[in-house]
Amino acid sequence: MKNLNNKVAVVTGAGSGIGRALAKSLADHGCRLALSDVNEAGLAETAKSLKSANVKTYRLDVSDRDAIYAHAEEVVKDFGQVNLVINNAGVALSATVREMTDEDFKWVVDIDFWGVAHGTRAFLPHLIASGDGHVVNVSSVFGLIGVPKQSAYNAAKFAVRGFTEALRQEMKLENQPVAVSCVHPGGIRTNIANAARMGKSENADAQRKGFDKLAMTTPEKAAEIIIKGIRKNESRILVGPDAWGIDAINRLLGSAYQPLVERFSRKNLYL
Repeated sequence: MKNLNNKVAVVTGAGSGIGRALAKSLADHGCRLALSDVNEAGLAETAKSLKSANVKTYRLDVSDRDAIYAHAEEVVKDFGQVNLVINNAGVALSATVREMTDEDFKWVVDIDFWGVAHGTRAFLPHLIASGDGHVVNVSSVFGLIGVPKQSAYNAAKFAVRGFTEALRQEMKLENQPVAVSCVHPGGIRTNIANAARMGKSENADAQRKGFDKLAMTTPEKAAEIIIKGIRKNESRILVGPDAWGIDAINRLLGSAYQPLVERFSRKNLYL
């Protein structure tokens, strides 16, 4: 999909952050946009900023399987086809395995993994039918390495990575006209940390300030990198210098990366 002009692009989590930046960049490339978010106010703000774009907005809770499948049918009805699906919506939780509640664990996995999996499966027949489709699933650098207090997020993002890489191979082996990419952002200057849930013993302010210090990349730059990766049909799209560094460490050291993470976490996460 080197030419995005007039393609129908679906973006979840478009009410803020990377999703909003992607919507703006895709509009600049001439895409017709189906944007969704559970935050209707943020979604309306995104749509308002796309003055000349062909855009339609939808309130969507990606943790609701039936709602996702209904959304796919509605988008096809509204636009006639779908070419690009970016499963971007996500949430975060900072809590140890011992301390996190079942409710919080389920909340993260339902949105960060099942939202991606159902979003992919719901739209996949339509992407195949388009003859020129692309699935883009947003994982994280936490889909590359394990990090203390991020077990729920790690579980979901590792799952997204495995699911997406398997799908890419399937599409190739079946000669289907659908490209597949997995995105691994590093620290992006979005609101995800402020909206994150925290374990009872967490110092929420300190954790959020710590994240802000590590957020090296703007949403706009992230969107630019992702779209460049889409046009080049990259299987793994690394977003930010920290993502490249973490990927390199993981490839070079294998499981031996863990002492480095422990050292970093003792200084920055166990406050």
